[in-house]
Amino acid sequence: MSNISTKADEIVQSARGLIIAGGYNSFSFADISAQVGIRKASIHHHFPTKADLVRIVVARYRQEARQGLAGADANIADPVARLRAYTGFWETCIRDNSAPFCICAMLAAELPVLPADVAVEVRGHFRDLSGWLAAVMEKGAAEGRLVLPRPAAEEALSFMATVHGAMLSARAYGDPVVFATIVEPLFDRLGLRH
Repeated sequence: MSNISTKADEIVQSARGLIIAGGYNSFSFADISAQVGIRKASIHHHFPTKADLVRIVVARYRQEARQGLAGADANIADPVARLRAYTGFWETCIRDNSAPFCICAMLAAELPVLPADVAVEVRGHFRDLSGWLAAVMEKGAAEGRLVLPRPAAEEALSFMATVHGAMLSARAYGDPVVFATIVEPLFDRLGLRH
């Protein structure tokens, strides 16, 4: 998405923050206008509808997530360390408030009312992530580093849901420590081999 203009990029970043703060229906182009210092008509020039804007936000988020996961694959040989890097990323984001919640987890709660194009991107993110988690878990099991009580695809879904639930719980309690408290037992459950 390197062809996106600087002003359009500011609009996307503003929308991303607003989505993290409150979801799809919590903001309007007027909110973005105030944050970015641009007229609403100018936002419509870049993104004709809110759905167009949010689809781009989620598509960009998916691209960043895929790059991050590919980087973990390329740079971290041990599958358990990869899983820890994934949960550690979120723990850091929650602690320093840089990205305290997954955009797609926030939007998933609104799936019944999301525009179809946005919903497709959100569902795609969950497929991407669960596929990656399953592959990492399969590798861990094959190397004797993990013991999977159920098939890797099922364990991946459970792992993903627990991480997202931990984000929600940390937000609800206003305490970043809650995230690690919920996530750490995942590694015990998977029979972590040191």
